[in-house]
Amino acid sequence: MSKIIAANFKSNLTRAKVCAYAEGLESLLKSLNVPCKSETCKNASLGEGLQDSAIQPKSHLQVSIFPSATALLDDSFAHFHIGAQNAYFAQSGGFTGEITLKQLEEFRISHLLIGHSERRTLFGESQDFINEKFRFFKEAGFSIYYCIGEFLEVREKGENALKEFLSKQLSGIDTSYSKLIIAYEPIWAIGTGVSASLKQIESTHKMLSQLTDAPLLYGGSVNANNASEILSLPYVNGVLVGSASFELEGFGEIIRAGIKSS
Repeated sequence: MSKIIAANFKSNLTRAKVCAYAEGLESLLKSLNVPCKSETCKNASLGEGLQDSAIQPKSHLQVSIFPSATALLDDSFAHFHIGAQNAYFAQSGGFTGEITLKQLEEFRISHLLIGHSERRTLFGESQDFINEKFRFFKEAGFSIYYCIGEFLEVREKGENALKEFLSKQLSGIDTSYSKLIIAYEPIWAIGTGVSASLKQIESTHKMLSQLTDAPLLYGGSVNANNASEILSLPYVNGVLVGSASFELEGFGEIIRAGIKSS
């Protein structure tokens, strides 16, 4: 299975910085011979002599970045996707402060984060609300990066409590959806600099693999120093990176780790 490397910029990086970052990322992925993200692009590259039988792709790495709403770019880059961190489940309407499907379509965006713990805890998104958002964007054919994760007190109660908690976060969504990607991010590891242990990551991903066939990403203080070990674990199909993705140099090292583990 292809490794998936995704970057969540959260409320960081201005539009100008995202533009420069995206151009740099495109050049980096091309230099690493990461294949184009679509057959159309691949055919165009063949016509330009950029990718032929003498230059075979080194991996089937999938890369996506999720800028803030004001920094969204057209999803027209050859080697990676631009996705949205959040959207409201409507075509358009009276939803002050939100973006909806029509705004995303203008940028040709079809990748979306749903269920991130910061949306759940800071903005009060309930499981019912998240389920409704999932259903709407599933119907729209989006690739959905669905985030789940537990509080530290749940982890400390043991495996049964952890499984029950994560299972509830998966309840009400179609875990067989072909464009679903699950991002497991223990809340106590997000933005703290303290990642879950390799043993914890592996055991939790193994448990999740029994609940869904969707690719499983790990998120929670992933950085250039620990990405290689995390990506080499069984049941880990990629990573969702936060602060370590804000600078392209560091994110590039994580991408290289993804290539080596593919």
